[in-house]
Amino acid sequence: MVTFLPRVPGRLADVPSFDRAIGGAESNVACTLARTGHSTRWISRVGTDGFGDHLLAAIADCGVDVGHVRRDPLRPTGVYFRTAGDRATDGHEVAYYRAGSAASAMTAADLDPAALHTGRILHLSGITAALSADCLGLLRELTARRPGRPLLSFDVNYRPGLWRDPAQARVLLELARGADLVFVGDDEARDAWGLDGPRAIREALPEAHTVVVKQGRAGATVLRRMRGPGGLTWEPGGHTREPGGRTREPGGRRDAATATGSAADAATDAATDTATFVPALRVDPVAATGAGDAFAAGFLSATLRGLPDRTRLRYGHLWAAAALTVPGDLATPPSRPYADRLAALDDPAWERLHLAPGWIDADADVDPEADPEADPEADPDSDTSGRRADEEVPTQ
Repeated sequence: MVTFLPRVPGRLADVPSFDRAIGGAESNVACTLARTGHSTRWISRVGTDGFGDHLLAAIADCGVDVGHVRRDPLRPTGVYFRTAGDRATDGHEVAYYRAGSAASAMTAADLDPAALHTGRILHLSGITAALSADCLGLLRELTARRPGRPLLSFDVNYRPGLWRDPAQARVLLELARGADLVFVGDDEARDAWGLDGPRAIREALPEAHTVVVKQGRAGATVLRRMRGPGGLTWEPGGHTREPGGRTREPGGRRDAATATGSAADAATDAATDTATFVPALRVDPVAATGAGDAFAAGFLSATLRGLPDRTRLRYGHLWAAAALTVPGDLATPPSRPYADRLAALDDPAWERLHLAPGWIDADADVDPEADPEADPEADPDSDTSGRRADEEVPTQ
């Protein structure tokens, strides 16, 4: 969707002008990964109007392949407006205009299987499932376990406003159980599924070999199964290692947004799970929009590089901090060397980090061990675990 960001604070009724930007859960992830050197493809449906032209141009400008986006001559590109205030305040407003949009009419027939399966990771969002019956059918088709599919990453992205009957949101659990890697906030799991805590969430998703539970200001936990059926051992980056040592590699040339690894059904075995927790960073936020998408992109980037779980979570927190400290949905993440250096800090130094707007611009000039902004006694204004942002926008 096209996003309109207010130039001044206030009610939508009082804001005289807006700046145009792009917004969308999956496109945010694809753009963020592309900005740090990963090859990505975005597959969606937009109108033949000027807003569709803008989306394609802006997303392509980030380095994303948009060659498989369909144009719909009968339906418009969706748009939305939001206020400048934080979503946690009563004054926050979001106005969506997406009913009957091109994206809401997507079906499995719109997609080229070859375009989906030539990458290492296929990333999907639960928002898409709420847009229409056709979109739900599309998500069911894509999360069906079939031989040869890439590793399927699924961000639950539960939005109460999109589900008229809260009981319908349990379809998100059905879709998540078809994924290999699941991102879910502990608040989402509690509200949508009645589940409380990482272990309960893990037990409800026995098929996924990796579950990332975002725990707000506390941080995030990744629970990963190290051994699947037939003795296969899950390797970082989506590879599987067979008994005897032979490595089975996922197919494909492209890194993500069509996306990684094996889709083997995994039987639940708590003894083979590892659990890793990393605390969130302290951030002076500008806007919370897009933090969850940035967290997912950071985690996926580290996954594509085969980095350890602790580093994957730290990458998620760092990239979420980049999104939190800019006004729009989309931020340029820290450079790979800078992110690697921050992710390698010892635990006390990591907990001392306090990131303010402009921290990415400082890049290698910043010494995180002597951060002048750090204040151990300060209350965190926001978190980098990327729990749900109700104004996040759906696109496929």
